[in-house]
Amino acid sequence: MANFLSLVCNAEIQANYYAFCDQDDIWETDKLQRALDWLQAIPDAVPAMYCARTRLVDAENREIGLSPLAVRPPCFAHALTQNPSSGNTMVFNHAACALLRQAGADADVVAHDWWLYLLVTGAGGTVFYDPVPVLRYRQHGGNLVGMKANWLARLLRLRTLQAVWQGNFRQGNDRHIRALQQGHATLTPQNRLILDNFVRARNRWLLPRLWGLWRTGVYREPLWSHVGLIAAAIFKKI
Repeated sequence: MANFLSLVCNAEIQANYYAFCDQDDIWETDKLQRALDWLQAIPDAVPAMYCARTRLVDAENREIGLSPLAVRPPCFAHALTQNPSSGNTMVFNHAACALLRQAGADADVVAHDWWLYLLVTGAGGTVFYDPVPVLRYRQHGGNLVGMKANWLARLLRLRTLQAVWQGNFRQGNDRHIRALQQGHATLTPQNRLILDNFVRARNRWLLPRLWGLWRTGVYREPLWSHVGLIAAAIFKKI
């Protein structure tokens, strides 16, 4: 994360559009074109971010599945609890890059791609999730972060549930809240209200906590992940 943020926050690097690139993945030939076809229709002053589904492949580039498909439109309420797409699919304009630079390379956040999603949606920018896979996401023994390709893998590898139970999810939310509050002025009034309500709700006792979180509109996808979010809220792990 520090590597990505140090580069994107380098003021000497000036471009109309930027893309995160992980060296072990394979871009489809139309990835950048699909992103630019959408981004170039957005006014330059509007922070905009393209992201997409991925095709999962093994170390030898053999297909093993697809990443989960996001269905609902991207928004700030979603960004508070989940990032819908991997950073290796993201392409964004200079207005979005400016938000990252304003927040600083030393922002204490969970991940650079999740942070970008939070900033763009929080500032009232626009995000497009492409359901067409544009990247072959290699899964191999050296992955620092990987994807779970099927239901069996999710059941056998309960790292996400373990992280929630151990408090890592809540600690990550604490970090994001602090970082967003430091840049509170970049949030739209509506998103500032969502953040404030989210902060209040997650620290209340059970029934007001569940009611308050429901009113903020936070959610995760797919359904099994949203059920996990509800469970985390019940046990005050959100």
